[in-house]
Amino acid sequence: MNTFGTRLKFTSFGESHGKALGCVIDGIPAGIKFDENFLQNELELRKPGKNKFLSPRKENDEVEILSGVFQGYTTGTPISAVVFNKDARSKDYEELKDVFRLSHADFTYFYKYGIHDYRGGGRSSARESINKVIAGAIAAMLLKEFDIEVFSGICSIGTKNIDFKNIDFEFCKTSEIFCLDPNYEEEFKKELLNVKKAKDSIGASVYTCVKNVPIGLGEVLYDKLDSKLAHALMGINGVKAVEIGSGVKASHMRGSSYNDILKDKKFLSNNSGGILGGISNGSLIEIKTHFKPTPSIFIPQESMDKKGNNVRYILKGRHDPCIAIRGSVVVNAMVRFILADLLLLNASSRLDYLKKIYTF
Repeated sequence: MNTFGTRLKFTSFGESHGKALGCVIDGIPAGIKFDENFLQNELELRKPGKNKFLSPRKENDEVEILSGVFQGYTTGTPISAVVFNKDARSKDYEELKDVFRLSHADFTYFYKYGIHDYRGGGRSSARESINKVIAGAIAAMLLKEFDIEVFSGICSIGTKNIDFKNIDFEFCKTSEIFCLDPNYEEEFKKELLNVKKAKDSIGASVYTCVKNVPIGLGEVLYDKLDSKLAHALMGINGVKAVEIGSGVKASHMRGSSYNDILKDKKFLSNNSGGILGGISNGSLIEIKTHFKPTPSIFIPQESMDKKGNNVRYILKGRHDPCIAIRGSVVVNAMVRFILADLLLLNASSRLDYLKKIYTF
């Protein structure tokens, strides 16, 4: 499916080497101040070619709004946006058009559909995440009305982890690699240059926290806040695991140490990551999103072609040594979108909420 969301939805279209990518966002209320500069800045954070730690593909990624905005405000109708590709080099993939690139979607797309766009992966390319960033930025305009803020950055690269006591979101904004700890900036950069020099890649993790979340976001059973977040984040290219709160560590703990004590109208710890029973409890929402190494590496590898022949191939093209860096911007966008969607859903959860809306 190419449509995501429940009350707030977006439908994306386009391919990595096609003419353009874009999305249609439906469900945004009328009257929200539309900040196109903010939207463009979010795309600037995600775009390639900015420094030596990212893919050298040069794209302006300039967004064009086609509908849903009038005189600087949302109209309540679908918002459509498009970004045109300017620097696709499809010839880089001609020699491999019949080869299944390892750890890409080439193999599964071909056997599912009987055809696949070999130009940079087509629809399965991470370039599709432009649409997620657009949708997340517009969702952030709604969240701003409620002072809900989402922050994301790199907390580990390979086996190197930051000290969570030193998280600095202001520094993260200025970091070329969105590093959350100033003390690890140079070490992370060195690791990235080492794997790049070796024509290899490396995995990494993104930490996200959400501030000022009201109590009550999330629907019981099948639209829980944590399950919606996991669904959204696992849908980002390269993500292999998502943790909420203590995450995996919770399986190593006893209930007496895991349970967050409630005292003086606040929780004294946050092992739950701000979510209880699938519903936000008013604490910080804390998430870790784990990305695999970029599958596009420049070391000779063995694979198979469409006819079933064993082949040995060497990749061409322009790729990130670590997809999590730009992926952190996409994580942030999808968390924003989920929160905006559940915020709208929550407006109909109680009769008194409806009466406030429909009392004229």
